[in-house]
Amino acid sequence: MSNWRSTRDQLREFALGLPEAHEDFPWGETVVKVNKKVFVFLGLDGEPTEKWTPNFTVKLRDSHGHALSAPGAAPSGYGLGKAGWVTVPFTDDMPEIDVLRDWVEESYRIVAPKRLVAELDGNAVAFSAGSVRQAPSRRS
Repeated sequence: MSNWRSTRDQLREFALGLPEAHEDFPWGETVVKVNKKVFVFLGLDGEPTEKWTPNFTVKLRDSHGHALSAPGAAPSGYGLGKAGWVTVPFTDDMPEIDVLRDWVEESYRIVAPKRLVAELDGNAVAFSAGSVRQAPSRRS
């Protein structure tokens, strides 16, 4: 857990790079939303204590079981776990950052409007004032 802030910052930066994503701070937590819906909880920004371990939370379908196999991961509280939300603590033996980014992107795809998911895929046709344009691709 020694570099948990770096991992958290990388996930935050990745999440904010997704189409129309924005940061918010409800309940004193850092979250990233799309279309007013949270797709990743990044937790508090304080120091770890005996009662609190830094973590992040995402909504998953395809990767749900994989995420739950991460050390310390569990279905999220407050009934969110029943809807597919998984809370993963930042630990030294957590999955690689690319896997964590995949989970953030999967959560985004579940929560975001279809037009933004299509934009993410680089094949969106956006309709604006009667005109049609190709959305730029985020992937290389």
